Amino acid sequence: MEVRTRFAPSPTGFMHLGGVRTALYAYLFAKQNNGKFILRIEDTDQERYVDGAVEVIYDTLRACGLNWDEGPDIGGPVGPYVQSERKATYLPYAQQLVRSGHAYYCFCSKEEIEARREAVEAAGGTWKYDKHCLHLTPEQVEEKLAAGIPWTIRMNAPTEGETSYHDTVFGDMTFQNAEAMDDMVLIKQDGMPTYNFANVIDDHLMGITHVMRGMEYLSSTPRYNYLYTALGWDIPEYIHLPTVMRDATHKLSKRDGDAYYSDYIDKGYLTEALINYLALVGWNPGDEREFFTLPELVEAFDVHRLNKSPGIFDVNKLTWFNAEYIRRMDPARYLELATPWFDQALAGKNIDYRRLAELMQERTEIFNQVPGMVRFLAELPDYDVELYTHKKMKTNPEVAKTALTLCKPVLEAIAPEDWNEQVLHDRLMEAIAASGMKNGAVLWPLRIAISGQASTPGGAMEIAYLLGKEETLRRLDAGMEKLEAQA
Repeated sequence: MEVRTRFAPSPTGFMHLGGVRTALYAYLFAKQNNGKFILRIEDTDQERYVDGAVEVIYDTLRACGLNWDEGPDIGGPVGPYVQSERKATYLPYAQQLVRSGHAYYCFCSKEEIEARREAVEAAGGTWKYDKHCLHLTPEQVEEKLAAGIPWTIRMNAPTEGETSYHDTVFGDMTFQNAEAMDDMVLIKQDGMPTYNFANVIDDHLMGITHVMRGMEYLSSTPRYNYLYTALGWDIPEYIHLPTVMRDATHKLSKRDGDAYYSDYIDKGYLTEALINYLALVGWNPGDEREFFTLPELVEAFDVHRLNKSPGIFDVNKLTWFNAEYIRRMDPARYLELATPWFDQALAGKNIDYRRLAELMQERTEIFNQVPGMVRFLAELPDYDVELYTHKKMKTNPEVAKTALTLCKPVLEAIAPEDWNEQVLHDRLMEAIAASGMKNGAVLWPLRIAISGQASTPGGAMEIAYLLGKEETLRRLDAGMEKLEAQA
């Protein structure tokens, strides 16, 4: 039997991280078993449909390397792969269920159902559809259909007994039908199937052998199994996945800006770091390995090592992963990725991006930090003269004045065409040695004067080179004036 998994998102906006992880696990399982990974778009809820959301799904999966074997854009033997394009598929199966007594036509209006719901809740009960239309005779049903009265088709759920099934992650599950079942709508008034009905029909017709989805569907599965059995179909194997959580009590949320794949990409996280870390949120390889390429994940993935408990998405751990990926990447790729972030702070400035990238790569954890770390190269920030005080370097504003006075003629004497790090180093170190001062006592004040901050990528020579001679001397003069004013 060929293993066939599917990822079936609804096009309602951006891709949630939980959805990306579901797609990842479904892809890994299919590829590990030399099977097929199918993409299906579930757009039965037209009210929530968002223009452009299908393209977001395509772009996200491709960026993550989760290329599908069958899907809306590439076709396949069991298409179409968009539910709205399969509308004519579902009604015949619903009518088959009506004929077998497993479903029935419902003519209740929303107002009638709401009135009955309010009455039940006012009496302290819990509302479920009350099978009001189940008792219509075939003649009454035909009469209402002929009269054009709006209708839905509902599942005729059992009210007694229990339903059991096996889940790969959670084991044997048993639910009381009175609690887990209800007469859910299968076909809506607009003729579209509900999600609950369409996914059963499509999974069967598309030959899905393993259904991977969130653990929130554990209690819904008895309803799906009822439909499979009523239609005489084999039930697929279930692999319910632990929820992705922000912490022990909170789900990832749009409000907190931590719910969607695009939230992290926009901040400057790397897709490969995000996928690597996301794979470990709810699964472990059984050894000490943490870093995996996608092919390595295919080889290592084992559904029996999925956790039952929700997976905590620790942004600090993701950031550590991201920093490690950045440090390990080819310098040319770092420069390519960092350039747009450099531009945010330095556009129009004559800065050697290649050298700046060399200085920044080891310091970068997330790319959105980059503009703030290099903005001082575009404009000297306002700073307090107390920055010149450094106990380890044995500096203070008085020492700083002496240091900057020493540095100025040395820097002025360097020709613009010789302005590079090696020359800057040699000339400054020669002058410091001749003065009898300690290296740190001179270079710390110089770095403060030309950067305006205590932490910088590179030291005084590297910053002076990036700024150029004219800007370095201008900032040096400003630093001396600031020190004189504070004297």
